[in-house]
Amino acid sequence: MKNASTIIPCYAADTSGVCSALYELGGMTVVHDASGCNSTYSTHDEPRWYDIDSMIYISALTEIDAIMGNDERIISDTVAAAADLHPHFIALCGSPMPMMTGVDFDAIAEEIQQRTGIRTFGLHTNGTRSYIEGASEAFLAIVKEYVHDCPKTEGIGVNILGATPLDIPWNTTMAGIKKWLADCGFEYVSCLGMESSLEEIKKAASAKVNLVVSYAGMAAAEYMLTEFGINFVTGLPVGEGFSEQLGENIREAAAAYEYGCVSAEGMGFDDSTGKCTAVIIGESIASKSLAGALRLDAGIDAKVICPLPADEVILSDGDMALYAEEDIKAALEEIKPELVIADPLYRYVIPKESRQIELPHFAFSGRCFGSRMPDLTKIDIKEFLK
Repeated sequence: MKNASTIIPCYAADTSGVCSALYELGGMTVVHDASGCNSTYSTHDEPRWYDIDSMIYISALTEIDAIMGNDERIISDTVAAAADLHPHFIALCGSPMPMMTGVDFDAIAEEIQQRTGIRTFGLHTNGTRSYIEGASEAFLAIVKEYVHDCPKTEGIGVNILGATPLDIPWNTTMAGIKKWLADCGFEYVSCLGMESSLEEIKKAASAKVNLVVSYAGMAAAEYMLTEFGINFVTGLPVGEGFSEQLGENIREAAAAYEYGCVSAEGMGFDDSTGKCTAVIIGESIASKSLAGALRLDAGIDAKVICPLPADEVILSDGDMALYAEEDIKAALEEIKPELVIADPLYRYVIPKESRQIELPHFAFSGRCFGSRMPDLTKIDIKEFLK
C-alpha cells in the first residue's frame, strides 16, 4: 500500500503547525478534536510548553456531538473561554473527525466573532497533512489580518518568516539569526514564528526584504511580494560561504525593491554538476542551505530528498520530492551516497554502506532527540562532517 510507513514515523500534523505558528502571539487556538488530544501536541511537537504560556485548547469533541452535528457546544465553550481569557484573536482548526463530518469552520468562526467581538478565523486543517501546510495557512492568516502598508525602514529592514521550533531550535537559533542580520548591516523588523509579537508583526510591511527560513513561511512571503512588493530570499545562514552568499542575496533583493523591481530571484541555491557524494533528508530550505554550505565550505556536492511540501523555487535539478518511505529507500539504494545527513530515525532506511550524520528534526522525531538538535547557524561545517 502506497505511502504507508512501516519503519519511519510521519511528520508532525497540520494542526501542530497551526499551534506552533500562533503559539507566542497572544491568541487563543482551539483544535476541534477529542478530549485528551492536546497532550499529543504538547508532549511531541512543542518544546516551549513548559516554559512559555499559550492559550491552546481542545474542544473535547464527543461522538454524539459529531454524529448530531452539535456545533453549538464548540461555539459556546469558545465564547465562554474568550470572556475569561481576553485573547488578541481566536483561531479554530480541525482534525480528522470534523473533516469527515463536514464541519464548516468559517461559519463557526463568524458566529464566534459576532458573539465575542474578537477577530476569529477558521483554519482548514484536517490532521492528515504535514505541519508545513498548517503553519503556512496560520502565518498567511496573520499577515492578511494584521500587516498593512506603512513607511519603509531607512536601512535594509528584514522580516524572518517561517521560524518555528518544529524546524529550528527555539532557544538559540533566533538570537543567532538576529545577530547575523545585525553583523551584515541589516535591520531586524519582525519574525513570523518565534520571539516576536503582534505589535512587531504589524510593522512587517516596513521591511524591504523577507528572509524565509522554512517553507512554512513561503505563502506569507508570496502574499507580501504581491501585496507590498517586498522581495524575499530563502535560506538559513549556515557556514561561512553560504552565509556570505545569503547576505549578498538580501542586498540584491533590497536593491531591486528600491528600484521598483518585483523579483524572487537570487535564492542562493546554485548547484555544482559534480558527482553526488552526500544526500540530505529534511525540510527543503534548511536542507538546501546546508547543501550550499557543504559545497562552499567543504567542496561536497550534496543533493536533497525532501519528504515535505516544497516547489521548484527551492528544489533544483537532482533534488527529489519524495513522500513515501519506500520511495526514499529506493532512491538511496540507487544513489548509494557516501554520506547521508538526516534525522536519527532515518537510519533504518539508509543503505548500510552509507555513513550517516545525525541531524535531529523536531517535527519528525520530537523530544526523542530534541536536546541534540543543532543550531545550524552556529555549526562549523568541517567539524560537523567529522
